Amino acid sequence: MFIFKIFRRAIAAITLLIIVFPLYVMGSTWYAAHNPTVKKADVIVVLGAAQFDGRPSEALEARLVEAKRIFDAGLSQYIITVGGGAPGDRTTEAASSRNWLLAHGIKAKFVMAIERGRDTLVSTQSYVAEMKKRQIESVIIVTDPYHCLRAMTMAKDMGAISSCSPVQTGQNSLAHSNFRYLVRETGAYLAYVSLGRRGIHVSDHLSQ
Repeated sequence: MFIFKIFRRAIAAITLLIIVFPLYVMGSTWYAAHNPTVKKADVIVVLGAAQFDGRPSEALEARLVEAKRIFDAGLSQYIITVGGGAPGDRTTEAASSRNWLLAHGIKAKFVMAIERGRDTLVSTQSYVAEMKKRQIESVIIVTDPYHCLRAMTMAKDMGAISSCSPVQTGQNSLAHSNFRYLVRETGAYLAYVSLGRRGIHVSDHLSQ
């Protein structure tokens, strides 16, 4: 009987943890999206999203608009665009992003494209490796609001000092983003902390 009680309490504790931890992560994801703290940094990184034969999607263009805004505000003097291409693409997310920034008045010497990464983990590995080569430590990540927590967590895990400047326009801004995106990001964050830190890539390109 005593062993049964211990077993029952253990099951209750595990069940409670299964319920409470996802709710905590969801709350943290929501808080990071609604309360960004953007600090001056060595570099701005624009995480990739879909592009169409060199034309940024609405989601990607919103990130580029935000990157240009904080660049013009003097929060950093350098921008890295990151993101690979899908099978059959003639260009990449990073190249499309860089071209957009150049077309909107940012000089080429201030923008670098890293044409790797179709998910946040690989993209983060790629730009952090470049940061380490250049011996720089701090980054402002530009992405969707509910993506901020996971993107910053990955950067921190890889040794970068990060803050996040979420988009203010477009389909994934807080004005248009929905509960489904919050739930998806909560699941992606949980997958990363339970599997991704051991090298499992979490696919997250569907809603970008």
